[in-house]
Amino acid sequence: MTDGVVSGAPRVTAAICTYERYDLLPGAIESVLAQSLPPGSFELIVVDNSPDPARSAREAAPFADRPGVTWRHEARPGLSNARNVAARHARAPIIAYLDDDARADPVWLQNVAGCFDQFGEAVSVVGGRIRPWWGAPRPAWLPDEMLGEVTVVDLGPKRRLLADGEWVAGANIAFRIAALRNAGWFDTSLGRTGGGASLLSAEETALTERIKALGGLVAYDPLAAVDHWVDPGRLTQRWFRRRAAWQAVSEYLRDPKAQFDRSDDAWAAVKGYLLTQNPADRTMRGLALHKDDAADFRWQAGAVYNAVIALLAGLDEQDDV
Repeated sequence: MTDGVVSGAPRVTAAICTYERYDLLPGAIESVLAQSLPPGSFELIVVDNSPDPARSAREAAPFADRPGVTWRHEARPGLSNARNVAARHARAPIIAYLDDDARADPVWLQNVAGCFDQFGEAVSVVGGRIRPWWGAPRPAWLPDEMLGEVTVVDLGPKRRLLADGEWVAGANIAFRIAALRNAGWFDTSLGRTGGGASLLSAEETALTERIKALGGLVAYDPLAAVDHWVDPGRLTQRWFRRRAAWQAVSEYLRDPKAQFDRSDDAWAAVKGYLLTQNPADRTMRGLALHKDDAADFRWQAGAVYNAVIALLAGLDEQDDV
């Protein structure tokens, strides 16, 4: 590999950014330490954004003697900031991010590195398959088209470049650090901060788009795969509605003009949805009622998304005269 690798430096840095997930974090760490790459060819950086540094130190202690592991407590909150901290301390030219509630396959890093090798310097970003690790049975009302909301990614069986409109997810994504630097790092105004009160996202999408605008390509490797925990608390329609609303906020922040320009269409879509509901439910109530049918729920979640876009752009209705 190139990118100005210093002799003796690891080939790839794995990074886990965490916030008070001490129940699941050790499993993520162990899955990285069990990688098939030879010892010394990769390192692991854990960036702990949890608010209690003393607790962080206690949780770090079992890994203090594990070769190649660096544990950093980062007081400034925010996932994007934590990811930037990891990248700035990485010793390898490539950094691969794994969520703290994920488990990497033993050949994860081998295939991340191999994908960069195969496509060469033109590729700046590599994403991999993300399989669901269900914490509870999948609900019947959850359609396949909405699995991406719980970070399920499967773009097929082949290692390849991404086509327009395809995306990879931050639970399993790797970057050339030079590309991160050139694109201005992760935007700290995007991404989640603290616990689950905010579902602001799109930070890796925004960064990837900036990298692509600079000429970098994005690749997908199905063998760079991980299992990602789907918390039972997310398997409710209320959570998916929240996710749709926060996705609208995230995308509005990422590209305000594009979302403003489509706000009339978004508002028309909301009204179109509500007009299909019972007369008593043609209000905000219609965006909150439980749906048994998967297609109906998908339509409702889309209406929630569009309602937030329309509200952010500003509504203006006139009574018919």
